[in-house]
Amino acid sequence: MSNNTPAPLPPIPGSVPFISNADTAPAFWMADVLWMVLADGSDTGGRFSMMEQLLPKGSGPGPHKHTWSDEIFYMLDGQITLLMGEEIRTARRGDFIVMPRDTRHAFRVDSETARFLNGYTPASMEALVIKRGTPATERVLPPKGMGPPPAMGSVSPGRYGMDALPGPDPLRPAPHP
Repeated sequence: MSNNTPAPLPPIPGSVPFISNADTAPAFWMADVLWMVLADGSDTGGRFSMMEQLLPKGSGPGPHKHTWSDEIFYMLDGQITLLMGEEIRTARRGDFIVMPRDTRHAFRVDSETARFLNGYTPASMEALVIKRGTPATERVLPPKGMGPPPAMGSVSPGRYGMDALPGPDPLRPAPHP
């Protein structure tokens, strides 16, 4: 009688056990959002990253795609409207969202705030947050009037595998003249 159980896979290099907590993880303010970096590429051998985000009503990126990472969201609280390819959907607490790489997407926070886990495989966007964000002094939304991060010359989201896409944003229609 043969045993068809596959042999166990060896650990992937760079993987180490760890525990991270949103109350003590590195936190940054960027683009009106509080980002808590729970796992970055250096923690996972570059295989994935995970952040917790707190966002205010109306916030969220315009249409873009990630060219070399798949993106996931797990809604902890609030409601967002998502552009997923050409489809517009709503996500609420408890929803799990998968956005394969090279998929056009955007979102807008519809509730007063939204909180979700946001991950990338392989790791990518957490490096942009760490590089461009302002270290948060509290685990709250950024102070009013703080504005977007300063320009970084040659450092652009494309360096982290994110490309803004041209054309109208169906989640934020242009105002009528």
